[in-house]
Amino acid sequence: MSTSKEDNASASNSANLEKSISGAPKNFMIPFLLLSLRGWNLHGYKLIQQLMSFGFTSVDQGNVYRTLRQLEKDNLITSQWDTSAEGPARRIYSLTEAGEQYLTMWASSLEQYQNMLDSFFSMYTDMFFPFSSGTKKDENQK
Repeated sequence: MSTSKEDNASASNSANLEKSISGAPKNFMIPFLLLSLRGWNLHGYKLIQQLMSFGFTSVDQGNVYRTLRQLEKDNLITSQWDTSAEGPARRIYSLTEAGEQYLTMWASSLEQYQNMLDSFFSMYTDMFFPFSSGTKKDENQK
């Protein structure tokens, strides 16, 4: 019989595991930011809106702006202050040529990642939902 201490440890481990697999991979925001800047010059708030339209459910604004600063330090994007609109000045971000090349590398990497995910879900579906694929397994494959 398990003790309440063991139950608490098990619940804590489950919560930690769930946290470790939830959300997007580290730096996953970068290709989406670069893609958003591919054809437009945008300010930070608009980029955050773009991320949410891509499906990022919780966007930490501070993290977005830190990432944008790092991308600028890496010469992948540039920014300049826009003082033409009413209200406070806003930083407008643009993609550089190096940023465009980096976006291309990300796209290639994500395509490979997508292929791996497709294989994973195909195998997962076959194992856990064998009759949902529409094909019956050969009786000799048991």
